[in-house]
Order: sequence, then C-alpha cells, then structure tokens
Amino acid sequence: MAADSTIAPADAARSLDLAQGLAATARTFDTVVHERTRLAILSALSAARSMSFRELKSLLGVTDGNLSVHARKLEAAGYIAVRKGFRGRQPRTTFALTREGRQALEAYLRHMEALISAIGRIGRGRADGPAAGAGDDSGGYPLPASAVGGS
Repeated sequence: MAADSTIAPADAARSLDLAQGLAATARTFDTVVHERTRLAILSALSAARSMSFRELKSLLGVTDGNLSVHARKLEAAGYIAVRKGFRGRQPRTTFALTREGRQALEAYLRHMEALISAIGRIGRGRADGPAAGAGDDSGGYPLPASAVGGS
C-alpha cells in the first residue's frame, strides 16, 4: 500500500509560513551587492588592495561597458572608490573597496550564510530549537523562527 502523501493542516501551514519567511528575507538582500557582476567586483576587490580597470575586466570576463556600468553603481553606493589618472600617456582607472563596501559585502555574506543554513536545516529535518536571534546563526536577518530552529 502506498504511503499517504497528504500533509497535515498544521504542517502545511508551517511550510507555507516558512516559505513566505524565506522569500521575504531573500527580498531584503542589498540589491546593489546581490547582482552577480557587482558581487564579483566587490569580492575581487576584497582580496586585493586595488585593481585596475583592465585587471578587473580580465578577471571577470566582462565588457568595458558592463564593467563601467556596474562600477558606477557601486561607486554611487559608496562601496568602491574610483581613481582616474595616467600611467605615462595611457589613461588608468583603478578601483578599491571602501570601508562601507567591505561592510556591505560582509553583511551580504552573513545574510546569505544565514539563509543557506536555515534552508539546510530544513532539508535535514532540523526544524526545532531556539527562536531566531536567540543564539542562532541568522546573522540578525529576519528569518522566520521555523527556519532558524524555532517552532
């Protein structure tokens, strides 16, 4: 005989609450950082003191226009500093991560880690324990209590 695949009303309600909570927390990501190319720029600059336009373009495999657009967005947010100058007669643009940029990247990574951890616990069936913010690893982000171990 096949197992009954119906979900108890309480479990269905909890699953819906959890899905809504995870979706809500994903919507709170810093959208400036979350975009793939901007995240790659910030990540590269976090490992290097500064990088030239040419170095960053080559590393990321993006076009001049694509790098320029994303760099402007990061600069407008205060996440990178852009310095323009010349090396000999050649124009040279260099990028560096600002303190605000490092903080934004670190906050974004903590947020992602909390979300991944919550989803991982759900997948492993560990949906019990302390409420969000009570010694959990939610990173201070609004994950639902059921995602971080609460009931």
